[in-house]
Amino acid sequence: MTDFTGKFKQISSENRDALFKVLGFPDDVINRVKIQTSDIEITKDGNNYTIKTVTPYKTWVNTFELGVEFERTRYGIANAKSVVVAVGNQLIETIKGEREMNIVRKFCDNELLVTITSGPVVSVATYVRQ
Repeated sequence: MTDFTGKFKQISSENRDALFKVLGFPDDVINRVKIQTSDIEITKDGNNYTIKTVTPYKTWVNTFELGVEFERTRYGIANAKSVVVAVGNQLIETIKGEREMNIVRKFCDNELLVTITSGPVVSVATYVRQ
């Protein structure tokens, strides 16, 4: 099984503004977040994974067990039900709710590619392992 743990620093992102627009964020928030970068730290304790995402404005922490539905915090939107599964070198998360999202975290050598899809919009961010 792939080691999903580590610290990652964002080096690029594509189409983030369109993603936040489809998620219903106001323009002032979209303008702020489309230029910010984030750090991700993934840890494992027993069967539980924790994904901590740190931005200049907010930190999100979500803890889960693979394949078990949990309530997660989201970017400025009410909490939602989510489930994460591991498939090869990917953690695939499906977030249910008013605005559904899929997040695919693909681990490749020293990179983490995070692809977020909501409706017709796809956003990709690239991170390097620290």
